[in-house]
Amino acid sequence: MALFLHSKLLDLPLMLLVFFSFVACRLHATDPPLTLDYYASTCPTVLETVRKEMECAVLSDPRNAAMMLRLHFHDCFVQGCDGSILLDDTITLEGEKKAAANQNSLKGFSIVDRIKNTLESDCPGIVSCADILTIAARDAVILVGGPYWDVPLGRKDSITASRALSDTNLPTPQDGLLPLISKFLYQGLSVTDMVALVGAHTIGVARCASFRSRIYGDFAATSGHDPVSESHLNSLKSICPPVGGADNNITAMDYVTPTVFDNSFYQLLLKGEGLLNSDQEMYSSVYSSVFGIETKELVQNYAADPVAFFKQFSDSMVKMGNITNSESFITGEVRRNCRFVNT
Repeated sequence: MALFLHSKLLDLPLMLLVFFSFVACRLHATDPPLTLDYYASTCPTVLETVRKEMECAVLSDPRNAAMMLRLHFHDCFVQGCDGSILLDDTITLEGEKKAAANQNSLKGFSIVDRIKNTLESDCPGIVSCADILTIAARDAVILVGGPYWDVPLGRKDSITASRALSDTNLPTPQDGLLPLISKFLYQGLSVTDMVALVGAHTIGVARCASFRSRIYGDFAATSGHDPVSESHLNSLKSICPPVGGADNNITAMDYVTPTVFDNSFYQLLLKGEGLLNSDQEMYSSVYSSVFGIETKELVQNYAADPVAFFKQFSDSMVKMGNITNSESFITGEVRRNCRFVNT
């Protein structure tokens, strides 16, 4: 009987997680007034313009693809996909760029500026910065070998930002499995969406400050005694010493194909070589729960089947892009400059 009660008590956090996340999902999972042809008559060149600018950006530096994708993700998890991440600090507005999860890690703002300037010349006051960022993220993925998806459009730019929500809503590299899942569920995104969207880490880099605890923690345990893994771990330690600064030293999250959008990231998780703790937790979590079993099976599936990964990633990106800020449709605007609210 005692063992039975103990088991029930262990299940209680899971039950609470599901309940509160379900309530939150009901609040976030709305049907946004977005359409595929939103700019068909008012700015028919918008898709072509964004694509050309992104082609130039990715050609000049393939890492720009990951930067744009990360900007879009960090935008949507705070107040919905409303361009709030793009706002600079002013006397009257505290932006999100200096939040702990964003500072020293977000780049690509100048790319958005260039796209916006071009569109303001072609279609002044028509295309929102939130839509620009959403389209640019899609094109970024395509340009490094990833899948295509249609982007519903019609978002408005918020006139507010929230550094506080940035600190609470955004996943961190140190998150365990349950905190990670809860942050996605809160946005109306499922466990399947989470595992697929985190696959974006197949491109891009991470700072030493984000993976130091992982490489000096359980990296050796999860990766076993494989000589290749041990050599890679030694390389990571040379980039990121345990003490003495070097927080801003970077390395690829997928060292096999760092500038190609593919399923190599999941194959690294199978080998126990995920760079971030939050990534490896999806496969190696010691928390015995239905969530851990589900994420492990999804990782195995995407590692074996790139088509399945691409399909789910596309679907989940559309779903994430549909997280809208309902207030922005009432009080929002189309910013003339993505860094500042219109005056």
